Parts: sequence; structure tokens; C-alpha cells
Amino acid sequence: MQHTLFALVENRPGVLNRVASLFRRRNFNIESLNVGRTETPDISRMTIVMDSKDVDVRIVEANLYKLVNVIDVQDVTNQPAVARDLALIKVKADPEHRGEITSLASIFRAKIVDVAPDSVIVEIAGTEDKIESLVELLRPIGILEMVRTGQVAMMRGTGAGVRHTPGAHGNGNGKSH
Repeated sequence: MQHTLFALVENRPGVLNRVASLFRRRNFNIESLNVGRTETPDISRMTIVMDSKDVDVRIVEANLYKLVNVIDVQDVTNQPAVARDLALIKVKADPEHRGEITSLASIFRAKIVDVAPDSVIVEIAGTEDKIESLVELLRPIGILEMVRTGQVAMMRGTGAGVRHTPGAHGNGNGKSH
């Protein structure tokens, strides 16, 4: 089973390294990790998708709170959220397949963002399932290269995710969000 966590962290050098090191030391498997600034310039949000079949997500959350730069952690796995992944897919595009690639891109609301004599780059944003479906249809044509951002997510409405750590609204160092 996969769990999705949000972590609000101070936007400082080394924070990403500390979080990644925590996962490495504890042997927690990260499926995807995405980090970027929020509406507050000194705070970044991490979206962490992890395989939780071998570890209780509450242990991961408790360990994240031990890191000095972590402000808040929420489990949004079963909460109403909007989640998206972005992929750039370079596809072999000889003249006989360009129309088919363009048609597939249109069906999936993807865009052709680059055209070269022998290839095109398709950009698609959406759920992991949507991206996987397009990838499977493009694979027989010839995928030359692909890169994906990993999942980013945001809660719907004004609600918050679940905090498994009792009373956790900060990391215990006097800071809160």
C-alpha cells in the first residue's frame, strides 16, 4: 500500500538531504519525493509517496517530527485531495506515426511540446493511472526517453490531512504553522 504525506519544512539548505537521509537510515522506501516553495517564501512543502506495507506510517511521521526543520506532517492518503504527476515522453516519430501520436496526445489532453525530425516530446499531467495508460499506448510506437516529476498533491477544500502523532502541530521546538 502507498501512503501520501505532506511535510511543511523550513526552506533552508540541507533540509531535503536530512529528510532523504532519515528514510535511508530507517530503510523506508520512497516511491516519489517532490519539494517546492509554498505561498510563504520561507516554507517548502514536501509531497512524499511511500510504500508502507513494511512500515507503519505513524513511525515515519514521528521520525519526521524529530527533524529540526520539519514544521508539520499530515497523512493525506485517504483524504479528499487532488494529486498530479507530470511526464515528458520522447517518442520516435517517423512520418507514418506522427498523426497517431498527435491523436493519442489529444485524447489524453497531453501536449506536443517539441518536434524534431525523428521524434516528438509529449507533455502530460494527470493521475498516475492516466499517465501509465498513455505510456502503454506509446510504447509500441517507440518511447526513446521519459522523465516524471513524481506526485504532487493538495487537499481539497480547507480541510487538513490526518496527523498520527498525538498533539502534533509542530515539531516540539516551539514552532508551529
